[in-house]
Amino acid sequence: MKKAAVLVVDDDHDLLTAARILLKPKVSHVQVESNPENLMSHLDKMSYDVVLLDMNFKSTINTGNEGLFWLSKIKEKYPAIRVIMITAYGAVDLAVKSLKQGASDFVVKPWINEQLLATIENTLTENKNRDKKVKNSLLTNDGTPDLIGRSVVMDELQYKLEKIAPTDANILILGENGTGKDLIAQAIQKRSLRCNDVYVKVDVGSLTESLFESELFGYKKGAFTDAREDRQGRFETANGGTLFLDEIGNISLHQQSKLLTVLQNRYVTPLGSHQMIPVDIRLITATNVALKVLADENRFRKDLIYRINTVEIQVPPLRHRGDDIQLLAEYFLAVYAKKYNKRIDGFESDALKKLFSYHFPGNVRELQYSIERAVIMADQSSIRGNDIFFSPIEQQVEESPLETNIAGTNLEELERKAIKSAIERFNGNISKAAKELGLTRAALYRRLEKYDI
Repeated sequence: MKKAAVLVVDDDHDLLTAARILLKPKVSHVQVESNPENLMSHLDKMSYDVVLLDMNFKSTINTGNEGLFWLSKIKEKYPAIRVIMITAYGAVDLAVKSLKQGASDFVVKPWINEQLLATIENTLTENKNRDKKVKNSLLTNDGTPDLIGRSVVMDELQYKLEKIAPTDANILILGENGTGKDLIAQAIQKRSLRCNDVYVKVDVGSLTESLFESELFGYKKGAFTDAREDRQGRFETANGGTLFLDEIGNISLHQQSKLLTVLQNRYVTPLGSHQMIPVDIRLITATNVALKVLADENRFRKDLIYRINTVEIQVPPLRHRGDDIQLLAEYFLAVYAKKYNKRIDGFESDALKKLFSYHFPGNVRELQYSIERAVIMADQSSIRGNDIFFSPIEQQVEESPLETNIAGTNLEELERKAIKSAIERFNGNISKAAKELGLTRAALYRRLEKYDI
């Protein structure tokens, strides 16, 4: 707490004086502000660990939920800052609502000094413990990373995994490149009844026509020119365990036919043999091809889709995962700081701002490589904004659906109407409105400011 910087924002001057007197000897820096309109400029000028924020102000923003408004502004631009809400006794329900929107805690005024100090201390300790947990406790017993994320979409995915993993149902994993489909497959296997059995991964999309059968189904000595000895195929190797076929959407119709036969009959016949070998596997497949595209029978057999797709899992892109960006960045920071023998404790506020404002077309994979480069480039004990560079490979223009699909002379007005409609439809829920529009939260906030909505 001695090293903490605290900002107190309240329009009660007596309260600000009391807060300054109480906190000055306890923290490294305390700043008080009576006008919430100046709040963001304070955060832009200096890095604060905690903001004490009043729930209600007599300001130009007269909504009755002024504290929630400014809370959303803080968390959108500086998600790492901890916010403690200050509320009157009669507004406790509103303060509880603030916890659901990102506040760390709340205090009721007039506060008891010891309780306020304890709340600030607990908030700072909780933040440090969370960082430590992210850095040290995200590995499973075998040393591989488990699923990292506490966003709504990841909570939904985790819930689905817990339901389907213990079954033997065939699973199709869908998602953009770099979202972590391989990691999801491993998570399913670790949570399954076959967790102690063999796990075999095959990138079937990279197999040529000539290699497809020999690699998956095996061969006998002399089956072809280079077949100098018998060899098990991947199906037989995975017998009793889990077989993960990655990039399933890229195999040819001929390969699909061969695969379907094996999945229907549950046996393989190695090349050069007439012996049918029974196989017992749990099948997981993955592709970056959208299901509606995959369903085109000129590209993919529907009977094979039904065979591999007892249950489907959609892995969300990183731009839809909110605060998970920071969790993942902290994890990769710990990994690469150790790899390159550097002592780096965390991210500066400008670095987090840069990460949260980027749309990550390359998803988690792009974030991983960006953090690795940042660790290599960093020459201080924390990552700064100018240490972070994004790959030119993934440079894409972040567009709204209207910008790409609607032809017309007044696109801005059409976009404005679409944004207002989405926000009204979801009762002001920015996350859901952004998802509906195909935008990140940051991109939607920029458009709200642009159109003064």
